[in-house]
Amino acid sequence: MIENKSKHAALIKAEALRLGFMSCGISKADFLEVEAPRLERWLNKQMHGQMSYMENHFDKRLDPRLLVEGAKSVVSLTLNYYPEETQIEDSYKISKYAYGEDYHYVIKDKLKELLYFIQSEIGDVDGRVFVDSAPVLDKAWAAKSGLGWVGKNNNLINRKNGSFFFIAELIIDLDLETDGPTTDHCGTCTKCIDACPTGAIESPYIVNGSKCISYLTIELRDDIPTEFANKLDDWMFGCDVCQDICPWNRFAKPHNEPRFIPNNELMRLEKREWRELTKETFSEIFKKSAIKRTKYDGLLRNMKFLAD
Repeated sequence: MIENKSKHAALIKAEALRLGFMSCGISKADFLEVEAPRLERWLNKQMHGQMSYMENHFDKRLDPRLLVEGAKSVVSLTLNYYPEETQIEDSYKISKYAYGEDYHYVIKDKLKELLYFIQSEIGDVDGRVFVDSAPVLDKAWAAKSGLGWVGKNNNLINRKNGSFFFIAELIIDLDLETDGPTTDHCGTCTKCIDACPTGAIESPYIVNGSKCISYLTIELRDDIPTEFANKLDDWMFGCDVCQDICPWNRFAKPHNEPRFIPNNELMRLEKREWRELTKETFSEIFKKSAIKRTKYDGLLRNMKFLAD
């Protein structure tokens, strides 16, 4: 039985790498005891802003067995999105993760392939795939599986690859050999805290989501509060400041996922051209992009706030 758990885990990890995932780790599907009080405190302090969905399904966020009946293992995976090139200097900035095709579609396709492989090679295995769109604490599971540690900027960081990667999960009813967590290597470094333009990293490991530029430019539906005037550092969609400044990202290497290759037009748009962007051009350039989340009107709102 133990031999099977080990063999099946090795088989799944090998296939994950073949499908293009950067890393794969496994944890026992169990209640997240350490994360429960942390999440409760964070919500009670209203650090989620208008992200009311964070309040929903509290128990499911902490126990994968409530998401998948009979769940025994959480298979965590990472997928690199670090780009070969970045936008031109004279441009409103978008987060690197949004340069290419919407990662939800790209990763979900790979996860479905992986689940199909497991069912074909191992047998009657039931499970679900998760990509940032269900109540799953992906960073907590990835950290438990040894894929990195949750840094002071609340991103998962890996010593070999930095933090420019997506995290996804397969929760399955197959008992697998598990991996242990790694150790924290942030040390005394406070570069991310010092660099955050809005002071969203209020203390090490505590990020006030309602102050984060990613929240302000994507999740927030109201006008951006005037207290953040001149603090968004030309970020129009998302923000990479706390990752760009992180010393571990000197090890980040460009991805090799064709679907993440950016639209050339997008990479060369100047501020003036962004401001002149029509709804039709927006729909054309960002047809398959995560940028559609903020919608055309949201993008205009962000640019106007930056220009004022």
